[in-house]
Amino acid sequence: MDSTEEIKPPLPEQQQDVPGTTAEMNPRPDHGEESYRGSGRLEGKKAVITGGDSGIGRAVAIAFAREGADVLISYLNEDEDAQDTARWIEQAGRKAVLVPGDISAADHCRAIIDKAVDAFGRIDILVNNAAHQMTFEALEDIPDEEWELTFRTNIHAMFFLAKAAVPHMKGGAIINTTSVNADMPKQTLLPYATTKGAIQNFTGGLAQLLASKDIRVNCVAPGPVWTPLIPSTMPPEQVKEFGQSYPIGRPAQPKELAPVYVMLASDEASYVSGATVAVTGGKPVI
Repeated sequence: MDSTEEIKPPLPEQQQDVPGTTAEMNPRPDHGEESYRGSGRLEGKKAVITGGDSGIGRAVAIAFAREGADVLISYLNEDEDAQDTARWIEQAGRKAVLVPGDISAADHCRAIIDKAVDAFGRIDILVNNAAHQMTFEALEDIPDEEWELTFRTNIHAMFFLAKAAVPHMKGGAIINTTSVNADMPKQTLLPYATTKGAIQNFTGGLAQLLASKDIRVNCVAPGPVWTPLIPSTMPPEQVKEFGQSYPIGRPAQPKELAPVYVMLASDEASYVSGATVAVTGGKPVI
């Protein structure tokens, strides 16, 4: 069975603790481990990917490695997932560097970049992908601390990472993961959706600011994607119906996002900057 058929709702009801792990998901996400074929589009590039242990980040890491890039993976504390991703990178003949820690702290963001420069000598691609979300049914249910954590993780970290990385980039690409929620905010994801709108605006402004340095800045706006974030941050009854309302009738497998990141990271996208690329299963983003 094709892995996209496996994730057609109804999905098994399931729940995990934050941030969730790949091994506990049913069905297991497909990151392109057995299907992605590279063609040298990123040969010799050096990439940093936050949230690269699982989900979209893992799919992008595998694709980048098979396209010829060395990859540093930043992740919170999901050591088993990160080590699995590193093995796929190394099997592609590329160098993998793992950096655990909390990107909501500015000092850790700077440490990630320092470790990438130590390992690779430079940075060609920065993928700001890590994100935090939680579901809340009412405004009064959102703790102040949760609002602040979501902003520190989802948007402040992008600023800290980009600011630290740019001095080590001679041209290249920054790719930020926003969301369909930037244009169509889901009311039960208020903190998350608000940061995703900020990411889209940050991307447009940064693209203009860095154009003179030959650094392109774009963002990818996924719709529903089957990653550990879903069963760890949504109630089981919502997990069961996840992606059902989209025209294609299902969530995406992470592997279906990776080719867009490869395109934006490659030199072939030399005139693409300030763009939002929607990967939404047929739902228009205006």
